[in-house]
Formats: sequence, structure tokens, C-alpha cells
Amino acid sequence: QVQFVESGGGLVQPGGSLRLSCAASGFTFSSYAMSWYRQAPGKERELVATIKSAGLATNYADSVKGRFTISRDNAKITVYLQMDSLKPEDTAVYYCRRRYYADAWGQGTQVTVSS
Repeated sequence: QVQFVESGGGLVQPGGSLRLSCAASGFTFSSYAMSWYRQAPGKERELVATIKSAGLATNYADSVKGRFTISRDNAKITVYLQMDSLKPEDTAVYYCRRRYYADAWGQGTQVTVSS
């Protein structure tokens, strides 16, 4: 059974940083591209960042480019999202999932950027 457990969210002031983690299970992690998504209140879920299986290629939504960094540790079966220079508009629940697969969503981790 494919599962994702996100963690690392919290309340942070504008300009601050957070590092999210996503522990995956139920599939051969190193064989799949992984993505982070987010859903803000009243908005549709959106793709934030993707990392290819070997971790050599990444891409980002324009809204986070230059501020967020996606990475992965295939030995730990974990994908990360380093978020710097956070803005109030980054407030959302953040989720991870395999890219291109309709896996069930995890519980997500809440990120709130507010002074």
C-alpha cells in the first residue's frame, strides 16, 4: 500500500524558513519522480516542485522558483522541501506524492506564514 507521511510544517514569520519531510512507503521509492503539492484555503491543489528519480533534475512552480528547493534521500526513502524567504501566500497544507500517479493523499502538513 502506497503511503506518504508529511511533517515539518508550522507557523513562521514572513521571510523565515521551514524544511518539510515526506516519508514514503509501499513502492520502490528510488524508481519514481516525486513531487510536492500545496492547497491553500479556498483554492485548488497546485504542483509546487518535482524531482526526478535519481535526484538530478528538478523543476518548480514560478511562484516558488528561487525560494524553494526539493531534494531526496533514496536511502532514507524521504523527499524534502526546503522553503526559504517564505511569504504569506505560501500558507497552505503541503503534500507529497509520486509524480504522474494518482496515489491517495497523505494527511499533509500545515504551513502558516504570518506575523
